[in-house]
Amino acid sequence: MADAAGRGRPVVVAVDEQSEIAIDLDRWARLAGDSLVSSGVTAGELNLLFVDETVMTDLNREHMDEDRPTDVLSFPLDGAADDPFGENLIGDVVVCPVYADRQAADHAGDRGHDGSLDDELALLIVHGVLHVLGHDHAEPDETERMQAAELELLDTHHRGSRRS
Repeated sequence: MADAAGRGRPVVVAVDEQSEIAIDLDRWARLAGDSLVSSGVTAGELNLLFVDETVMTDLNREHMDEDRPTDVLSFPLDGAADDPFGENLIGDVVVCPVYADRQAADHAGDRGHDGSLDDELALLIVHGVLHVLGHDHAEPDETERMQAAELELLDTHHRGSRRS
Protein backbone atom coordinates (compact mmCIF):
# COMPACT_ATOMS: atom_id res chain seq x y z
CA MET A 1 0.00 0.00 0.00
CA ALA A 2 1.23 3.49 -0.77
CA ASP A 3 1.50 6.42 1.65
CA ALA A 4 -1.59 7.54 3.50
CA ALA A 5 -3.90 9.99 1.74
CA GLY A 6 -3.63 12.33 4.72
CA ARG A 7 -0.06 13.14 3.70
CA GLY A 8 -1.01 14.63 0.34
CA ARG A 9 -0.84 11.32 -1.45
CA PRO A 10 -3.63 8.98 -2.53
CA VAL A 11 -3.77 5.48 -1.12
CA VAL A 12 -3.19 2.69 -3.62
CA VAL A 13 -4.42 -0.71 -2.53
CA ALA A 14 -2.69 -3.34 -4.65
CA VAL A 15 -3.93 -6.94 -4.63
CA ASP A 16 -2.55 -9.94 -6.51
CA GLU A 17 -5.38 -12.37 -7.28
CA GLN A 18 -3.44 -14.48 -9.78
CA SER A 19 -0.59 -16.95 -9.35
CA GLU A 20 1.00 -17.32 -12.78
CA ILE A 21 3.43 -14.39 -12.61
CA ALA A 22 5.19 -12.97 -9.54
CA ILE A 23 4.07 -9.39 -8.88
CA ASP A 24 5.89 -6.79 -6.77
CA LEU A 25 2.80 -5.14 -5.28
CA ASP A 26 4.69 -2.37 -3.50
CA ARG A 27 6.52 -1.35 -6.64
CA TRP A 28 3.43 -1.21 -8.84
CA ALA A 29 1.38 0.55 -6.16
CA ARG A 30 4.14 3.15 -5.92
CA LEU A 31 4.06 3.67 -9.73
CA ALA A 32 0.27 4.10 -9.67
CA GLY A 33 0.50 6.50 -6.72
CA ASP A 34 3.32 8.52 -8.29
CA SER A 35 1.31 8.74 -11.52
CA LEU A 36 -1.72 10.02 -9.62
CA VAL A 37 0.31 12.63 -7.72
CA SER A 38 2.01 13.81 -10.93
CA SER A 39 -1.48 14.17 -12.41
CA GLY A 40 -2.58 16.40 -9.53
CA VAL A 41 -4.38 13.81 -7.38
CA THR A 42 -3.38 14.18 -3.75
CA ALA A 43 -6.15 12.30 -1.94
CA GLY A 44 -8.47 9.36 -2.37
CA GLU A 45 -8.07 5.65 -2.95
CA LEU A 46 -7.25 3.63 -6.06
CA ASN A 47 -7.47 -0.15 -6.21
CA LEU A 48 -4.87 -1.89 -8.37
CA LEU A 49 -5.77 -5.52 -9.03
CA PHE A 50 -3.80 -8.22 -10.81
CA VAL A 51 -6.02 -11.04 -12.08
CA ASP A 52 -5.85 -14.18 -14.19
CA GLU A 53 -7.27 -14.54 -17.69
CA THR A 54 -10.52 -16.13 -16.53
CA VAL A 55 -11.36 -13.22 -14.26
CA MET A 56 -10.26 -10.69 -16.88
CA THR A 57 -12.43 -12.40 -19.52
CA ASP A 58 -15.42 -12.25 -17.16
CA LEU A 59 -14.84 -8.54 -16.46
CA ASN A 60 -14.32 -7.75 -20.14
CA ARG A 61 -17.50 -9.59 -21.07
CA GLU A 62 -19.53 -7.91 -18.33
CA HIS A 63 -18.31 -4.35 -18.84
CA MET A 64 -17.12 -4.14 -22.46
CA ASP A 65 -19.22 -6.83 -24.19
CA GLU A 66 -16.03 -8.56 -25.34
CA ASP A 67 -15.84 -12.32 -24.72
CA ARG A 68 -12.06 -12.51 -24.40
CA PRO A 69 -9.33 -11.50 -21.99
CA THR A 70 -7.62 -8.14 -22.30
CA ASP A 71 -4.57 -6.49 -20.79
CA VAL A 72 -6.06 -3.73 -18.62
CA LEU A 73 -9.48 -2.42 -17.63
CA SER A 74 -10.16 0.81 -15.76
CA PHE A 75 -13.19 1.71 -13.71
CA PRO A 76 -13.33 5.35 -12.59
CA LEU A 77 -15.38 6.06 -9.48
CA ASP A 78 -16.58 9.32 -8.03
CA GLY A 79 -16.39 9.48 -4.27
CA ALA A 80 -19.02 11.58 -2.57
CA ALA A 81 -17.76 15.01 -1.61
CA ASP A 82 -19.44 14.61 1.78
CA ASP A 83 -17.90 11.17 2.42
CA PRO A 84 -17.95 10.91 6.25
CA PHE A 85 -14.67 8.97 6.19
CA GLY A 86 -12.90 11.54 4.00
CA GLU A 87 -11.78 8.92 1.50
CA ASN A 88 -12.97 9.51 -2.04
CA LEU A 89 -12.73 6.49 -4.25
CA ILE A 90 -10.74 7.25 -7.40
CA GLY A 91 -11.38 3.94 -9.14
CA ASP A 92 -10.04 0.52 -10.00
CA VAL A 93 -7.34 -0.54 -12.43
CA VAL A 94 -7.35 -4.26 -13.28
CA VAL A 95 -4.32 -5.82 -15.00
CA CYS A 96 -3.88 -9.32 -16.42
CA PRO A 97 -0.14 -10.16 -16.15
CA VAL A 98 -0.34 -13.33 -18.30
CA TYR A 99 -1.95 -11.39 -21.14
CA ALA A 100 0.59 -8.59 -20.66
CA ASP A 101 3.46 -11.09 -20.82
CA ARG A 102 2.17 -12.49 -24.10
CA GLN A 103 1.98 -9.05 -25.79
CA ALA A 104 5.05 -7.34 -24.27
CA ALA A 105 7.40 -8.12 -27.16
CA ASP A 106 4.91 -6.57 -29.63
CA HIS A 107 5.52 -3.16 -28.02
CA ALA A 108 9.34 -3.28 -28.19
CA GLY A 109 10.72 -0.04 -29.58
CA ASP A 110 7.45 1.85 -29.19
CA ARG A 111 8.09 5.11 -27.28
CA GLY A 112 10.94 3.65 -25.21
CA HIS A 113 9.33 0.26 -24.47
CA ASP A 114 12.04 -2.42 -24.26
CA GLY A 115 9.72 -5.37 -24.95
CA SER A 116 9.93 -6.73 -21.40
CA LEU A 117 7.07 -7.73 -19.10
CA ASP A 118 8.37 -5.08 -16.71
CA ASP A 119 7.87 -2.30 -19.26
CA GLU A 120 4.51 -3.74 -20.30
CA LEU A 121 3.15 -3.82 -16.74
CA ALA A 122 4.38 -0.25 -16.18
CA LEU A 123 2.67 0.89 -19.39
CA LEU A 124 -0.59 -0.83 -18.51
CA ILE A 125 -0.67 0.58 -14.98
CA VAL A 126 0.00 4.14 -16.18
CA HIS A 127 -2.50 3.67 -19.03
CA GLY A 128 -5.12 2.43 -16.57
CA VAL A 129 -4.51 5.29 -14.14
CA LEU A 130 -4.91 7.82 -16.95
CA HIS A 131 -8.20 6.23 -18.00
CA VAL A 132 -9.43 6.47 -14.40
CA LEU A 133 -8.52 10.16 -14.51
CA GLY A 134 -10.62 10.70 -17.63
CA HIS A 135 -8.12 10.29 -20.48
CA ASP A 136 -9.32 8.47 -23.58
CA HIS A 137 -8.01 7.40 -26.96
CA ALA A 138 -11.16 7.24 -29.06
CA GLU A 139 -10.08 10.15 -31.28
CA PRO A 140 -6.62 10.91 -32.73
CA ASP A 141 -6.14 14.10 -30.70
CA GLU A 142 -7.14 12.26 -27.49
CA THR A 143 -4.73 9.44 -28.35
CA GLU A 144 -1.90 11.92 -28.85
CA ARG A 145 -2.56 13.62 -25.48
CA MET A 146 -2.88 10.30 -23.65
CA GLN A 147 0.30 8.86 -25.19
CA ALA A 148 2.22 12.03 -24.30
CA ALA A 149 1.00 11.76 -20.69
CA GLU A 150 1.94 8.06 -20.60
CA LEU A 151 5.42 8.76 -21.91
CA GLU A 152 6.00 11.55 -19.41
CA LEU A 153 4.84 9.45 -16.46
CA LEU A 154 6.81 6.39 -17.59
CA ASP A 155 9.98 8.42 -18.15
CA THR A 156 9.65 10.08 -14.75
CA HIS A 157 8.45 7.24 -12.54
CA HIS A 158 9.44 4.01 -14.28
CA ARG A 159 12.35 4.45 -16.67
CA GLY A 160 13.95 7.11 -14.51
CA SER A 161 13.98 4.70 -11.55
CA ARG A 162 15.91 2.16 -13.67
CA ARG A 163 18.66 4.69 -14.30
CA SER A 164 19.06 5.49 -10.60
